[in-house]
Amino acid sequence: MSKRIPFGIMLQGPGGHMNAWKHESVPADASVNFDYYVRTAKQAEAAGIAFAFIADGLYINEQSIPHFLNRFEPIAILAALAAATDKIGLVGTLSTSYSDPFTVARQFASIDLISKGRAGWNAVTSPLEGSAKNYGRDKHPDHALRYEIAGEHIEIVKGLWDSWDDDAFIRDRETGQFADFSKLHRVNFKGKFHSAEGPLNIQRSQQGQTVLFQAGGSDDGITLGGRHADAIFAGAASLEENRELASKLKQSAIAHGRGADAIKIFPGIGPIVGSTEEEAQRKYAAIRDLVTVREALLYLGRFFDHHDFTQYDRDAPFPELGDIGKNNFRSGTDRIKRIAKEKNQSLREVALESATPRSNFVGTPERIADEIEAWVDGGAADGFVLGFPVITEGLNDFEQHVLPVLEARGRHTRDQIGSTLRDHLELPFRQSRYTLGDEKAVG
Repeated sequence: MSKRIPFGIMLQGPGGHMNAWKHESVPADASVNFDYYVRTAKQAEAAGIAFAFIADGLYINEQSIPHFLNRFEPIAILAALAAATDKIGLVGTLSTSYSDPFTVARQFASIDLISKGRAGWNAVTSPLEGSAKNYGRDKHPDHALRYEIAGEHIEIVKGLWDSWDDDAFIRDRETGQFADFSKLHRVNFKGKFHSAEGPLNIQRSQQGQTVLFQAGGSDDGITLGGRHADAIFAGAASLEENRELASKLKQSAIAHGRGADAIKIFPGIGPIVGSTEEEAQRKYAAIRDLVTVREALLYLGRFFDHHDFTQYDRDAPFPELGDIGKNNFRSGTDRIKRIAKEKNQSLREVALESATPRSNFVGTPERIADEIEAWVDGGAADGFVLGFPVITEGLNDFEQHVLPVLEARGRHTRDQIGSTLRDHLELPFRQSRYTLGDEKAVG
């Protein structure tokens, strides 16, 4: 029997391309157009997409991606979408470096209850150096320190989510007993970076705990993911590289006392669909041409702490950057530098490729379906996050042409599994550590 493949969709205004806002198929103000978000989420929901994914960043400047200059905050848009949708999961990014665990636990627990168990938290450490300036911090924590903070932060949040047993709130009007306090638990955590007594002032959700996503392919990210994550939002380097990453993550889960199947791997891909290969390449070219070389250089700089690439000869080999980028999107910047060296790419080539990546997910519906199946069957993915370069065109084409191919092959259905996000992703209900008799559990 073929394995069903779950999909998420990245909702980031007009799309994943830096100049998606210029494309005629989307509203120019899509990043702050609530009606557009609702329409897109409902379309994805009807198509059987398992979850919507809201990315975020905490620092902008004049070189930032245009629609990142003006976009919704994830918690607010997730809460609104929870009331506007019925089935689709709702995953949002929130930083462990610039938030307090108690507040994070309350926010996602609330969205989980509002949505009847459809919430997910994408726990990130915030790669952008400038973020510290917006939170009154003297310095952005270095890479290793950010992950140390994140481990402690997530441990507290998960502990707070277990503050009450599932049947703790009796609400007996005859006896006047609202809660059974023998089923109340305080986390009493005192750490190096955070502390929290608890309890959390909200009950557990229909899925037990909010689904925990984590993004990051560095060694520190793999360790954190293996310890805590239910799902990993990964880059989509290649089938071979992603198979290796998936293997490392599952090995990390085992090393932390969990099963290899405890983690689902979701590479982010941006399919571009055409009825023929030529049509798909024309659509790719139309998106590629939305960006100038200068804009592509500025986009590339975002991954390297907004390094100014316009100072270099565009047609010379990609410059030697030393340690620039090591404290930001480390796994991504390491890969950019490595491939540029292997292919002897010019700076122009690297910038344009970064702004509009050309992948194996550009082509006919059958070719894209084949590639999706190859990644899943080859151990490189459990599902995918669809980060269409332009959302409206991308989702329409994927829904109308690729999903029917996958449906015919038994790899997709428009009816969701169960009602919670854990159901959709075939993850088990998250039992309380106290129910399991493991009060010191951190996984």
